[in-house]
Amino acid sequence: MKNIIAWLGYDPATPSDGAPPPAPEADNDASLLDAYSATVTSIVDRVSPSVAHLAVEGERGGRAARGTGSGVVISPDGLILTNNHVVAGAGKIRAALPDGRAFMARTLGRDPDTDLAVLRGETTETLPAARLGNSKSVRAGQIAVAIGNPLGFESTVTAGIVSAVGRSLRGEAGRLITDVIQTDAALNPGNSGGALVSSRAEVIGINTATIMGAQGICFSVASNTALLVLTQVLQHGRVRRARIGIAAEQMPLPPRLRHIAGVSQASAVRVHEVLSGGPAERAGLKPGDIVLAINETAVTGLDDIHRLLDHTWIGREATLNVLRSGVRVDLGLVADERQVA
Repeated sequence: MKNIIAWLGYDPATPSDGAPPPAPEADNDASLLDAYSATVTSIVDRVSPSVAHLAVEGERGGRAARGTGSGVVISPDGLILTNNHVVAGAGKIRAALPDGRAFMARTLGRDPDTDLAVLRGETTETLPAARLGNSKSVRAGQIAVAIGNPLGFESTVTAGIVSAVGRSLRGEAGRLITDVIQTDAALNPGNSGGALVSSRAEVIGINTATIMGAQGICFSVASNTALLVLTQVLQHGRVRRARIGIAAEQMPLPPRLRHIAGVSQASAVRVHEVLSGGPAERAGLKPGDIVLAINETAVTGLDDIHRLLDHTWIGREATLNVLRSGVRVDLGLVADERQVA
């Protein structure tokens, strides 16, 4: 007991004049707060010069529209990452940096499926660039700082922690955005397209959404997804994705069908329509077929098909495991590229 009391900062063997014992390390909380503040301040100092305010003029729904958002400069020659919904339908994009420099920007490529877009700043100046980090190394509980440039108020900063990784979020195009980072660092209006930054001052996500009605639940598209979109846009001017040419829906697999198919999954995908001249028709897929797996990986819904048949499968053969009239059949299918209007 004496050791415990001594550890708490009070030794009964020490004479007392009746005054209360001194508080143990009374400045500990202040020191911790200073360390946290110093970390956040360092992050902001290093990254905020690269976060631009975007003023957008264009047309949406046949009507003139204006909007604002944020963007992150990721190369000194002016590559900028932002949200697709910030620049969709843009005719003119004006970017302004916290140091007062302003220039026009043009869209190099947009990807509604991930709500990301890549811009090129039309300037010959060397710009401050943020560094993309590896979002696979992000862990729940680590510091996360959201930096935006909304409505011209430079370097709007909120800080918190990563609440969860590997979340999924339904995008405007209806597809599921996977590998999304959830954080409690609040996103203010105009912060869309800004940076989510780690304690190493690396961009680990592009801020994209807030769940309305919820308290402090915010989402960012992971930096590894952003890097994939950036690479595809620079190589092809778009993000390439495979398609197989079917209309289908998720269906439950009752125990009898699971037993016949020799699978344990609770659901699969039933084909309603096979598009004429498409990969599925060429492979012999028929309406009524139940797609169980692709390359032996279980398919429990349409999102699984979208995820499994990415751009790497364009022009390559994939094996579809199908249940047809109670018989399991393997079909070889060569996906082609999905065309986006």
